[in-house]
Amino acid sequence: HFVSNIDGTHLSEVLNLVDLESTLFIIASKTFTTQETITNALSARNEFLKFLSSRGISEAGAVAKHFVALSTNAEKVKEFGIDEENMFQFWDWVGGRYSLWSAIGLSVMISIGYDNFVELLTGAHIMDEHFINAPTENNLPIILALVGIWYN
Repeated sequence: HFVSNIDGTHLSEVLNLVDLESTLFIIASKTFTTQETITNALSARNEFLKFLSSRGISEAGAVAKHFVALSTNAEKVKEFGIDEENMFQFWDWVGGRYSLWSAIGLSVMISIGYDNFVELLTGAHIMDEHFINAPTENNLPIILALVGIWYN
């Protein structure tokens, strides 16, 4: 399940669908300061800890076991309670529109499956090669960029 807006109803609905005791929460945020992401992450963590408490389950280390981070900001990840060993790091120079190809793509890979994700990466590589090697008049990224400029 994916939760991407801060509507508390959506998060509550998702949390009611899953078995919290066996759920892995993947918090994806480059800086780990994005307001919407952190709001959802804090709400999920609070609900998770309330669930454990209501069952008499020890909360010690629970966040570190049930939450992982996809981020460049180890300090903020640790402040949240996620063990640095459960942080999938990527370079801070990776821009948002390209982050799919970094650790941020983990949730996509889980969603579509490893084989399909490899096909996605392969297709992107093929297009990168086309962009580098194709003559300008046949170069799809260049043509699409020019069409975008033309119709802007």
